[in-house]
Parts: sequence; structure tokens; C-alpha cells
Amino acid sequence: MAAVAPFAKELLGLHSQEGKQRLLFAGTQTVNGSSSRGIYAYHWDSASGELQAAGLAAESDNPTFLAVDPNAQYLYAANELSKFEGQASGAVSAFAIDHMGAKLKPINQVSAEGTGTCNVAVNHAGRAAFCANYNGGSATSFVINSNGQLSDPVSHFQYHGHGANKERQEAPHAHRVTPSPDDRFLLVNDLALDCIHVYHLNDANARLTPNDPPQWNATPGSGPRALRFHPNGRFAYCVHEMASQVEVLAWDPEKGTLRSVQKVSLIPEDYHGATRGSDIAITRGGHFAYAANRDYDCLVSFAVDAKNGKLTMLARGSCGGKIPRHLTLDPTEKWVLVANEQSDRISVFARDEKTGKVAETGKDFAIAKPQCLVWA
Repeated sequence: MAAVAPFAKELLGLHSQEGKQRLLFAGTQTVNGSSSRGIYAYHWDSASGELQAAGLAAESDNPTFLAVDPNAQYLYAANELSKFEGQASGAVSAFAIDHMGAKLKPINQVSAEGTGTCNVAVNHAGRAAFCANYNGGSATSFVINSNGQLSDPVSHFQYHGHGANKERQEAPHAHRVTPSPDDRFLLVNDLALDCIHVYHLNDANARLTPNDPPQWNATPGSGPRALRFHPNGRFAYCVHEMASQVEVLAWDPEKGTLRSVQKVSLIPEDYHGATRGSDIAITRGGHFAYAANRDYDCLVSFAVDAKNGKLTMLARGSCGGKIPRHLTLDPTEKWVLVANEQSDRISVFARDEKTGKVAETGKDFAIAKPQCLVWA
């Protein structure tokens, strides 16, 4: 029997859990007057599209992004802080998932080696974790030990320079860390330097070394924020925050290089107000994609051509609230869930699996300053 790649195993594992009731964890903002206290848990009913609040899963300081390991045993949180243990740094927290109790048990917390830690990711083998430090303009890697504990930082890269926009790109702003489908590379989106840094990843020890070439360069002023690989591993989809675009990128898994294929706007041509692209999700079969945009608050549906990676817009509709910071498909892919930060709600929309279209209206579930939604 042929070996199954880690990325494929992850997708198959998710598929096998479709019919079961699942836990959803929501990372939140706990600063700037928010009433939130950390990470919250919900029981999810895929038949009705209902979220049942299970309460505070764990107290945590500003856990604005979450990641779950492939076996759903551990959860990792990016603590978006300016100070940690008296030093100028954010942090990354490790938790063991208590599925029965819908709780998170703290394992350990380590320095991110940079301030404003806004993103965390786990590789597909579950042996390494990574974080992006927005304010600090850096990225860091860690080993995940057998008990889910995070090691001290293994590799750390501090970026330098600025972008075309003097207000938004005055200094480096690392925003997303994304392992390649085969775990051979790590990609780091830098919103301010208008690039995606690319590193070779040593899965055994989480050590990163710059690729040759060391980065892919976006159009100046684009602001590459989020990245998601197509399930076939041949394409990646980059959401540009400042340009409010999705750029389709062809991925060469041998060379670790990206090549632009297509750019698609998330906003109407005649709109000239404030706008910020935020995130994108892709179905397991790779036929449909969904992206969110902030300020011009919307949820955009696309059909995906798996042969060339290109997107065709199906609809631009309501995201259910204000400032959709993150979105996800539920395990059955019958629903799209959106974390609407300024509306203090998670909005749930029914999805047609055959056409890819999303319902015009959805259901709302209250939560203070939601930032990120992950399944366990």
C-alpha cells in the first residue's frame, strides 16, 4: 500500500470525523475594553448549524489565533502581547484538549521572541510549531514534544526594512506562518515588506533555513496577510489585506517557489473606501473557496479550477456583521462560520455543497471580540 502524505492524512482524518458532534474553540481579543477572558468552547451540531456555548475553555491573555495539532490532542494559542515575563515579546501557549469537558488544560507558555504575536501554526506531522510576530516583524519556530509541550525557540528570523505605504508598512509585519503540504517548507507572509519568506523546514528539530530564492515578492502596497494551500498542493491562495485581493500562486514543491497566476478583487470596482482583506478557506475537494473582507464587510464565494488554480467569483454577500476577521468551514462543509470581531458574534451560513453558494442570511451566536475559529 502506498504511503499517505501527512497533508493527505490530515484531510482524511477530518473527513472521517464529519458525522460526529465536534468542538469549536474560539480565540478572542481580551484587551482594549473587551469583556472576554480567553478561549471559549462550543458544541457544534452540523445537522442544524447550531452552536451551544460550553463556556470559557481556558483563561488566556489576548489569544487572537489558534491552531490544533493533527490528532486534536493539543491546542496552541498566539498571545498577541507587547510584554511577556518582563520582556518586549508576545507568547505562544500550549494546552491539552479535554474533549469530554470542553476545556483546555495548560501545558506551558513560551516567549515568541517578538511583540504582537498574531499567528500560530502546527506542521502536518504535529512535531513543530511556528509563530508570526506582527509588531516585532519576526517569525519563530519550536519543537512540539511528545506531551504537547513547546520547546524554547529553535529558529528566529528578524526582518528589516519597510514597504511602499509609509503608514501601514513603516516596518516589517509578519502576519502568517504556513507549512507547505509536504512539511518541507515554511512560508511567512510579511504584510509590510510585500513578500512571502520561504524556509526549508527540518521536521526532526523544527530548524528553519532560508530557501534559494528566500522569498516571493508581491506587488508593492499589496500587504500579503493570509495564505492557504489548495488540497492538491499545486496552488496557494494569498489574501492581500491592503489591496483586498486574492492572488493565486502556483507552488513548486521541489524548489519552494511561488509564481503569480491570477489576482481577483474582493470588493466592487466602484468602491473606494476603507478596505482590508482578511482570510480564505477552501473545501476539501478543492472546488470552492470563501474569502472575507473587512471594512467593506463581505463574504465572497468562488469556484476553483483545480487544473490551473484560477478563481471564478460566484457571489459577494453578507458576512453577518462587522469586521470579519476569520472564517472556517465546518467538518461537513455544509456551513460557513465567520468570526465578526466588532459585532461580537459568530455568524453561521448554510452552504450548498453542489453549487458552492452560501445563504444570504445566517444565524448569530454572541461572543466578545472573536478572532479565530478552530475545530477539535
